[in-house]
Amino acid sequence: MISLSVPVGTDQISQAERAQVLAQQPREHAFRLSLVEQHNDAEKLKYLITPERRALLNTIRYAEGTWKEGKDLGYRTIFGGGVFKDLSQHPDRVVVKLYSSAAAGAYQFIPTTWMVVAKELNLPNFQPQHQDQAALHLVSKRGALREIDSRGLTPSAMAMLAPEWASFPNLSGRSSYGQPVKSHAELAKFYATNLRLLQQQA
Repeated sequence: MISLSVPVGTDQISQAERAQVLAQQPREHAFRLSLVEQHNDAEKLKYLITPERRALLNTIRYAEGTWKEGKDLGYRTIFGGGVFKDLSQHPDRVVVKLYSSAAAGAYQFIPTTWMVVAKELNLPNFQPQHQDQAALHLVSKRGALREIDSRGLTPSAMAMLAPEWASFPNLSGRSSYGQPVKSHAELAKFYATNLRLLQQQA
């Protein structure tokens, strides 16, 4: 089982090493936090980002319509597909489409959910790495993180997440909220494909 806490090491990254690693990183957030970001945030962030967990996060984004080919734009997306600029806080803006919602970010947090999780994790803003942490915290609270770490994105894990994300199917393949839902097969395929890419990059 993978530890949920990031151990704080005593080694430090030199400025030269830091610059070299940053220069090699793509400009987009694409698949995962850079090694430098994970190192610098080790004292603040509770959940380690493994390839399995990044693949899960990317699959949630895919299901929620914020994947955007892995680009950071997904972290700035509000319900209905619009984009906001300020990541200092949740935008808390209600959008009326077929449904009314103030969901925002890569994982479409509603304001009340974000407020609770941000307080529990002491997250200072709505930046991508903090949205990732908040999503993993919700996965953990639903009891699905351990199963995903050990067995991948199984139908039972999807069912655990269905009450959190309406686009995830319960065991019968339906949304817990009567909204459009992705199938078990489609999400499992995206997860597996994404995980292979991440493992190749590791």
